Amino acid sequence: MKQKINQPVKENGKANSKTKQIILGIAMLSIALFGACKKKNSSSGSSPAVLMSIPTQTTMQAPVNMAGAASLAILAGSGITNTGATNITGDMGLSPGTSIGGFPPGILVGTQHINDAISNQAKLDLTAAYNDAAGRSTTGMVSLSGNIGGLTLTPGLYKSTSSLAISSGDVTFDAKGNPNAVFIIQIASAFTTTSGRQVFLAGGAQASHIFWQVGSSVTLGTTSVMKGTIMAMQSISFNTGATLDGRALARTGAVTMSGNTIVKQ
Repeated sequence: MKQKINQPVKENGKANSKTKQIILGIAMLSIALFGACKKKNSSSGSSPAVLMSIPTQTTMQAPVNMAGAASLAILAGSGITNTGATNITGDMGLSPGTSIGGFPPGILVGTQHINDAISNQAKLDLTAAYNDAAGRSTTGMVSLSGNIGGLTLTPGLYKSTSSLAISSGDVTFDAKGNPNAVFIIQIASAFTTTSGRQVFLAGGAQASHIFWQVGSSVTLGTTSVMKGTIMAMQSISFNTGATLDGRALARTGAVTMSGNTIVKQ
């Protein structure tokens, strides 16, 4: 009877031992896998973002000659509209359109030109300036694409073959100590800045020496801060609170504003 009773107990002991070993093995494996995953997640989370390296260009660009458009802060083709307390320092022109609305409440510290000799000549000179900027080429030209937020651009010529945006991070123009340095950005399609994005100047860079040549339309996001002369083939839209140190010049479309500050540079 003892043998019959003890034998099953012995077998059960072996079985229990094997079960414990299996459970222990599974537990150790789970811990190892969890640790590996945690390490992987931790390392990926701490990795810095990879930014495009902008090479220094050796061919310096001459300024784009704005001629009769130089005195204008705003120039449009089809119309100019404003809502809210927009403040413009510089002249405003419209050609061939005839409708300017929203002044007041907008304030213009300058002269308004609607289909007169000055605005008509300014439109011709804008077309020439636009074509000049679009036609620039050099072997050292730098290609841009997508979102350029976070980049620092040095003097020279830049080209995007599609649309361009400042949408995650700000952009800095660094003249490297040369206040006469020129920056030209060729954009084949639309140009957009998202809310709160900013353009900064460093190393003596001047807003008057930055030229944005845009193949379609421009949209400046709410409270965004822009610098340079914008030459758009179609329209330019300022969302609420956006500011510009430079010029907003639209060849065929309208310029639309909403509580903005624009200072001609």
